[in-house]
Amino acid sequence: MDADVIIVGAGLSGLVAAAELTSRGRKVALVDQEGPADLGGQAYWSFGGLFLVNSPEQRRLRVKDSFELAWSDWQASARFDRLDDEDLWAARWARAYVEFAAGEKRSWIDARGIKLTPLVGWAERGGLRADGHGNSVPRFHVAWGTGTGVVAPFVRSARQAADAGLLRFHHRHRVDELVVQNGAVTGVRGSVLVDDPTPRGVASSREVTGAFELTAQAVIVASGGIGGDHDLVRRYWPERLGSPPQHMITGVPAYVDGRMLAITADAGARMVNRDRMWHYTEGVRNWDPIWPGHGIRILPGPSSMWFDALGRRLPDSCLPGYDTLATLAYLRTTPDLAGYDHSWFVLNQRIIEKEFALSGSEQNPDLTSGDRKAVVRERLFGKGAPAPVEAFKQHGADFVVAATLEELVAKMNGLTDKPLLDAAGLRRQIEARDLQVSNPYSKDAQIQGIHNSRRFLGDRLSRTVAPHRILDPQAGPLIGVKLHILTRKTLGGIQTDLDSRALGAGGEPVPGLYAVGEAAGFGGGGVHGYNALEGTFLGGCLFSGRQAGRAAAQAVS
Repeated sequence: MDADVIIVGAGLSGLVAAAELTSRGRKVALVDQEGPADLGGQAYWSFGGLFLVNSPEQRRLRVKDSFELAWSDWQASARFDRLDDEDLWAARWARAYVEFAAGEKRSWIDARGIKLTPLVGWAERGGLRADGHGNSVPRFHVAWGTGTGVVAPFVRSARQAADAGLLRFHHRHRVDELVVQNGAVTGVRGSVLVDDPTPRGVASSREVTGAFELTAQAVIVASGGIGGDHDLVRRYWPERLGSPPQHMITGVPAYVDGRMLAITADAGARMVNRDRMWHYTEGVRNWDPIWPGHGIRILPGPSSMWFDALGRRLPDSCLPGYDTLATLAYLRTTPDLAGYDHSWFVLNQRIIEKEFALSGSEQNPDLTSGDRKAVVRERLFGKGAPAPVEAFKQHGADFVVAATLEELVAKMNGLTDKPLLDAAGLRRQIEARDLQVSNPYSKDAQIQGIHNSRRFLGDRLSRTVAPHRILDPQAGPLIGVKLHILTRKTLGGIQTDLDSRALGAGGEPVPGLYAVGEAAGFGGGGVHGYNALEGTFLGGCLFSGRQAGRAAAQAVS
């Protein structure tokens, strides 16, 4: 045997599994098609949000949370409807994960050096009903260091284990086949790729220079999802979300290619819930891209007005920061919108300064560096938009700025093949909205949401501007943002039991095979069901990697 356990994929879930294994004295071979610069995978680029329930940070902000409320939110969002089959283990994983988030998770991440900022966010409020999608209270805890801060302890652990002789890195090794002997997975075969010292995230060469084979008592698949391959996204695009877009931008590096899912299925693992996926509707093209088609998601506050490609205000629940997949479904299933792959935010300078955040470690240098003083100075007391947001406003291909609405609409029409927007029509809708801000109450659901958001101290301080007229000249200039569909997460995947063992067609574990992270739908083949609660993707990598590492360590002892 070359190792006790082979882990395919050096992203967050794979690194967590490696940490659990090596801390128990097991020898690990960590195999990844990328080079050492990409340790940590996709999680490195994330905003670093973690879903926690009844945390000390919530309690300091007077947020009343509980396991019961969180579990109610999860079930209402997931809407598990295949409980006798594809959702059987997913629902069990969901319950176990919420228990983890309400219990041990906070102390577990703290013990590993992951520290949290004091302000809890509310990245997505969801639908407008108590029994609908979304978090009822803020649960989005951002780590100091953003995604880099979540990944760093496990990268450090892997390197220490390598120094101790317990872990061996196999960079630039692409797995092409799982070795199966007598029904059990006993290793991997694949191609050695040419050395390519490209920076983190940049697409690397696929030139093959040789072949390899490794053997072990168990293999853990931690290879991620399909978001980097638009053809795969379109292949599994569900009918309930309408027609797949002709044009999308990419929220993950090119190595998130989905190859290992088919390879793992060929070894006997069952793939479930392939029609469940999570893509954002607030994507903008990166003016300084790292990977092909690189897009960035805007995490909006509640005040921008959202219009479809034809200039009509989106309906309730399709509000900025509310319900991602409901908005995606509306934009893709409304008959006269099917031919358009974009929508629009209209806002002003006062809104962008306080309400726009950009997802990604590189877009939040103050949080990523861990500079507490810079965060307070720039996010609570700073004047103007954060520097990365201002850079997008100045250089981004999807941003236009103007002093008047008519000039703004002319520039917005300049970003499409033909003019689709009517300035008079937008003015009528914006002025009707502006009439609603004079009182602390309103019939407008979006204005109600702004008032509700400002009742929470965290949002009042840093994420929600005081209600005001969008057309107020003192709040200008006006800003239009063309929004694209941004590929991101796979919600289905390899079906696993609560020990992260991959299951076969008959529901029995495939001997020697485990799956974690996005490859396993973050656990069970689809722990989120149809809708994810924000902050649960990184946490799913942590939890499933932990489960697999512990179970595999016991199995190979």
